[in-house]
Amino acid sequence: MQQQSKFPFRGQGPELLNWTLKKFEDLTPFELYKIMQLRNEVFVVEQNCVYQDADNKDLKAHHFMGWDGDTLVAYTRLLPQGVSYTEASIGRVVSSPKYRRTGAGRELMQRSIENTFILFNCNAIKIGAQLYLKKFYESLGFVQSSGEYLEDNIPHIEMIYVK
Repeated sequence: MQQQSKFPFRGQGPELLNWTLKKFEDLTPFELYKIMQLRNEVFVVEQNCVYQDADNKDLKAHHFMGWDGDTLVAYTRLLPQGVSYTEASIGRVVSSPKYRRTGAGRELMQRSIENTFILFNCNAIKIGAQLYLKKFYESLGFVQSSGEYLEDNIPHIEMIYVK
């Protein structure tokens, strides 16, 4: 599935992002490389967190990508019920550092929520959110559903979005 969006980037970044949603087996080698590169750039290098990114969940996921030409700007991994949680889930939420504060992350999540409900015919989405992003996720309609816990030495909480 491909979509385009035009929205205000507050004077930064592109005026148009191309959104693509694909199952793992439909990803091109270039797309897979760019996904792994962005996840590594942010989760491993920027956040200084050594963790096992290749967790086999990618194989069961739909991969949602926002592109500016050949640059992967924003990405999420959409998972069906029973993979990470009883509920469907959105994970590996990441925006390129070069495109932050442009609105791309908000649009990424809004579209990811919509796509998750459609793909998995569900009424709830659960996420494991980094604690510092709690207000961002609350602004999208998520509510905290667990106490704080450490994942890879980073404070997290579980949050849920109910239709």
